Amino acid sequence: MEAFLQCAGCKKILFALEFEQSFRVCPHCGHHHRLTAAQRVEITFDPGSFDERDTGLSSSNPLRFPEYQEKLESAVERTGLGDSVVSGFATLDGVPVSTAVADFAFMGGSMGSVTGEKIARTFERAVEINCPVIVFCASGGARMQEGLLSLMQMAKTTALVERTRSMRLPYIAVFTDPTMAGVLASFASVADVILAEPKALVGFAGARVSKQAQVARVPDDFQTAEFCRRSGMVDRIVPRRELRPTLASLVKMLSGGRDGG
Repeated sequence: MEAFLQCAGCKKILFALEFEQSFRVCPHCGHHHRLTAAQRVEITFDPGSFDERDTGLSSSNPLRFPEYQEKLESAVERTGLGDSVVSGFATLDGVPVSTAVADFAFMGGSMGSVTGEKIARTFERAVEINCPVIVFCASGGARMQEGLLSLMQMAKTTALVERTRSMRLPYIAVFTDPTMAGVLASFASVADVILAEPKALVGFAGARVSKQAQVARVPDDFQTAEFCRRSGMVDRIVPRRELRPTLASLVKMLSGGRDGG
């Protein structure tokens, strides 16, 4: 690991060790740099408690989209992941949870068939063992290389959220940078509690597309977690250092002492 690096927010030079110890948050400007799925799991859940599932699932190229197979292979090699979401069980302050954690480094966290299936199974497992669900969102939206197969995941994942809700199991979504398009328009925005990291990009169409539409003049902080909080879409903005205790408090309160099993 290099001894120094540059903050993507304020461009100041940071000590790499201090940067990692502060959960990859700049001590000068508070910019929350993106985390890998593994880093997110490590700082959120009880040490050694994460039990990954669905490891046998990996994306293919069902529509034979040009160059898609090469992009998939490159993403797998670069990240060591089979797709853009890691899913499984973990405990949070001793409370069992079913969880899915998105990794933006894998093709921009895009949602394809495998991503949707992993999200769906996350909710199914919660029903099986009667536990809360926590999903960390980080995505540019649906994966265009899979066409309608990708868009179908919006309906599938939303239906599984409703099934979980019918069992009175709490579902918490955490919006990280970015949470966009098809992911936002499906399972992400229908959680019982929605938290967001500071300044996370949150919206449907990208900022450039919105600007090109020129429908109306928008606030300077449009499509940020702060804007969504003011609009009532996000329940609370939580700095990364406070996220674990906040989630722990929520799962204990909302599960009503439920211990799984």
